[in-house]
Amino acid sequence: MADGIELSFCVVNTSQRELLLRGLDAIARERATLPFDSEVLVLDNGSRDGSAEAARAHPAVDEVIAPRERRGKALNDSELLRRARGRYALLLNEDAELQGGAVLALRRALEEEPRAALAGAALCRPDGTPQACAWRFPTPLTALAGALFLHRPLVVQSRGSRTRPVDWCQSSALLVRRAAARAVDYLDPDFFVYSDEVDFARRLRLAGWTSLYVPHAVAIHHEQLSTDAVPAPRIVELSRNRDLYMRKHHSAAAVVVVRWLTAWSYAARALAALALPAHSPRRYWRHVTATLHPDRGEGLREVAARYNGQREAGDRRD
Repeated sequence: MADGIELSFCVVNTSQRELLLRGLDAIARERATLPFDSEVLVLDNGSRDGSAEAARAHPAVDEVIAPRERRGKALNDSELLRRARGRYALLLNEDAELQGGAVLALRRALEEEPRAALAGAALCRPDGTPQACAWRFPTPLTALAGALFLHRPLVVQSRGSRTRPVDWCQSSALLVRRAAARAVDYLDPDFFVYSDEVDFARRLRLAGWTSLYVPHAVAIHHEQLSTDAVPAPRIVELSRNRDLYMRKHHSAAAVVVVRWLTAWSYAARALAALALPAHSPRRYWRHVTATLHPDRGEGLREVAARYNGQREAGDRRD
């Protein structure tokens, strides 16, 4: 524990200034209740909306890292984990707003279980509705459960009122034991975004560590990807990185099985959406095509590359 710091808050922000400030206010409230020293690091991911300047001006923030290029989440989270000085690091997205007592609950969970490397908070929508945030590792069996519409009872693990071991937790609000993260060389930057935390938890499991779901630690998750407004590059990136995870950890046959079972589940939803109000058959069908052909289409990696190119061109003109 360097310089007496026990915990590092590590926030990645991508052009969400108002959400970032709201999240930093929540961190400040939590930080004031902690009986140990902490620090707040913000990595602004190439934003042009004044996010970096706002973070520098916020009284809770100790350091702002502001690369000019937009980069992948796994790379950004790894940089924060390397820079952090605390024994624990709390990875936060800019759209996660910690609720009172969340930090102490997460830390207590890891303190009580020495072989746990990760502790995930319970996530809820702004209206208080719980959001699934811990799952079993992806396998052909979990894909089959999804195809049979048994995903929630058989695959989702974020339920119950007691801290419990799970396979993996969403990284929107995830406490990390930094020594364990260092032992597996942090997150894999080949995952631009999505499935990066799944791979991280899987590699930690293979190294003998476990993950915990902590329902008494709660964070409001302000942005959801379940709406019809999800743009096509997000769907492509989600499918691409799900496929990368399968290819990295499973056989070629398992990869094919998961592709087809997952595509079937989305195709069934596309068919049902034809008769359901406020549902988009086109969006579900885009999931089908992206799942079957994850190497096609423009994902968030390409969107970021174009963004970086436009920014560089603008700098040259200036």
